[in-house]
Amino acid sequence: MRGYRVLGLAVGVALMAGSAALAQPTETQLKARVAAVLAKTPLIDGHNDFPWEVRERFAQKTGVFDMKSDLSHAAPVPGGESQGGLMTDIPRLHAGGVGGQFWSVYIPVSITGPAAVQTTIEQIDIVKRLAARYPGDLGMAYTADDIVRLHKEGRVASLIGVEGGHQIDDSMAVLRAYYALGARYMTLAHFTDNHFADSATDDPLHHGLSPYGKAVVGEMNRLGMLVDLSHVSAETMRDAITVSQAPVIFSHSGARALSDHPRNVPDDVLALVARNHGVVMANFATGYVSDARRRWNADQAAETAREASLFTGQPDRRKAAMAAWEAAHPKPRVTLAQVADHIEQIRKACGVDCVGIGSDFDGVPDTPDGLDGVDKYPVLLVELARRGWSDEDLGKLAGGNLLRALRETEAVAKRLQTTQPSEATIAELDGVAKR
Repeated sequence: MRGYRVLGLAVGVALMAGSAALAQPTETQLKARVAAVLAKTPLIDGHNDFPWEVRERFAQKTGVFDMKSDLSHAAPVPGGESQGGLMTDIPRLHAGGVGGQFWSVYIPVSITGPAAVQTTIEQIDIVKRLAARYPGDLGMAYTADDIVRLHKEGRVASLIGVEGGHQIDDSMAVLRAYYALGARYMTLAHFTDNHFADSATDDPLHHGLSPYGKAVVGEMNRLGMLVDLSHVSAETMRDAITVSQAPVIFSHSGARALSDHPRNVPDDVLALVARNHGVVMANFATGYVSDARRRWNADQAAETAREASLFTGQPDRRKAAMAAWEAAHPKPRVTLAQVADHIEQIRKACGVDCVGIGSDFDGVPDTPDGLDGVDKYPVLLVELARRGWSDEDLGKLAGGNLLRALRETEAVAKRLQTTQPSEATIAELDGVAKR
């Protein structure tokens, strides 16, 4: 009798396990769920460097290539410099369910002063010319309502993000002019420190924001421009969150708990972002996603410097030596699943209302396996759905959180419009002449 009971229990357990296996959603079902989410909520990517590729590859000319064609093997035009395929084109934007895209109007930190202002305006002009050339697919967006409207029309809402504080040339008037031209976020610093904000990838100059930097944040709040903290130091992150009356964003950053790159966000800052109602938009850059890749990149840079010293004036020997080193030290693989890990870590430290997506497509030399272009966002969402994310939470990640942060920023700006535009100068607040 006892044997029958044991056998019956075993059969019951097996049947329950079989039922559980049958209950697991299929890949087709997961894809259908994600498609339904993206039909309802615009997927908004926080950062794409395609405009700089237009400048470098196509000499700023939007008429010499067809964005409605496959650009994954696009070649530069005469006078163009960038090589290799592009990660962005209109067919892939639609295939990826993209409803909103912040196009970065990046310029290098080496361009400063009035030249920085001119170059930034030229980059803004590229974004607007692309939208004008493809009106059935792209539309300029300046508000959260614009994004929703364009998404319903089946077009990609095109927004502008300024990627470095050096681009305003220490001028509140230039900041306001960028807003008037359509910029809806500015990254406070880029690769190096500027005159008012410290970068994550430079030695501290201000230990956060200078007094003028804090005034810049205040003026961005008054305008309704999102304060972007990707690229800035942890001290700058903390200062900006303390000062800002509106939600901040990280347009393309990962979780530092998973990859100890200074460009990523520490858990204590993620907790501050939660209280600020901000959004951290997970980045796809391989060195920020994988700590093993980050360390490999550092080793490769060190070996490159060593070979340059050993074989000065001998480029062939340097090339051969580096090829031998790379053959002996294979580049660590980086995967889509690791990007999903960052999103889950951000959610763990900051909450589901804090997460977003900021790919950095066409601004990075390579991407994680499975995320090679703007058509691949649904694959990432399917991975998270497989991990148990609800449709509501997938919608928040895709674009709902960014829309909410933008609406809150617009509300703060409306309240602050009763105040006068800032006339603060860097000379008055930081005690230095305008540089």
